[in-house]
Amino acid sequence: MKFIDEFRTSQQITTLSESIRKVSRKPATFMEVCGGHTMAIHKYGLLSLLPGHIRLLSGPGCPVCVSSQSYIDKAIALSGITNMIITTYGDLIRVPGTFSSLEKEKGKGKDIRIVYSVMESLAIAGQNPEKEVVFLGIGFETTAPASAAAIQEAQVRRINNFSLFSGHKIMPPVMSALVEDGVQIDGFIAPGHVSAIAGLEMYRDFPSRYGLGVVVSGFEPADILQSILMLVKQKENGIPLLENEYRRVVKEKGNRIAMNLLGKVFQPVDDEWRGIGLITGSGLGLRKEYMCFDAGIKFNVSFSKSVEPGGCICGEILKGKKSPIDCPLFRKTCNPVNPVGACMVSPEGSCSAWFNYANL
Repeated sequence: MKFIDEFRTSQQITTLSESIRKVSRKPATFMEVCGGHTMAIHKYGLLSLLPGHIRLLSGPGCPVCVSSQSYIDKAIALSGITNMIITTYGDLIRVPGTFSSLEKEKGKGKDIRIVYSVMESLAIAGQNPEKEVVFLGIGFETTAPASAAAIQEAQVRRINNFSLFSGHKIMPPVMSALVEDGVQIDGFIAPGHVSAIAGLEMYRDFPSRYGLGVVVSGFEPADILQSILMLVKQKENGIPLLENEYRRVVKEKGNRIAMNLLGKVFQPVDDEWRGIGLITGSGLGLRKEYMCFDAGIKFNVSFSKSVEPGGCICGEILKGKKSPIDCPLFRKTCNPVNPVGACMVSPEGSCSAWFNYANL
């Protein structure tokens, strides 16, 4: 398959692995901030192809994982409103809240539906004018433009029973927050799909401000190994840079149409990240002219104080300070069938990736 098979050949992988081993002399720690990278690294056994003095840490790049406990609890509370339809992507439905989950509430008879796009949610609202329809919008710059398009469409078509509960986030503020919190790394493997939308500019100051290299990477084994090789060369030369490995997809300025749409509908807001806390300007909230579609404002619901599950260290894992095997619940109480924490729910979560692919 074009653009996939040619980035998975054994010869190419072996060559890249040997190049890394040949070039790398200094201990180095790199962090991938994308759940897709985390899954690929473990699925293809890429850790075994690196010299022992290179470490990879998984950061907060899984949208389901970083959605705060209070976001989940409020979504559950919204589902209890009379004549309410909650629409959500599949993974989010299984994330445990403080006392329940959307999946459990669906089992109790709440109208909670899995959709594959926000436009499907908008269609449901058009078909059910007597009910309120809320879309649980999560994800980074990759998925937020679709939510923006749906909001504009709802306004044009006057589908006033549709609203968005935004959990959308943007990537650079949390990357900065991790560094400022003391996470010790030598560079970032940055998400290719986010960068395909937002471009490269958002990482521009990381080399000068933090002394950290950033390489935007694709998702195939050769992409990731090539990105690691680029970071290794930066480390060896002592010159941190912003580089783009994923040039076949990511352009310097990204997708201007998508970003312009994003800017028209959303504005940066302070937002809560699971296990990390409130990060200034890290979320996306609807602008004033679209606030009538903001489910968080439209519906006043109350719920008990949100509490993280006991024993779960998902927050420390998302910060890159601990790994899944450090968690006392991992593979015991917490597994994909019975996830205690959000990092075990999505296939892109660190705990799920380690459970499914790590040879422990």
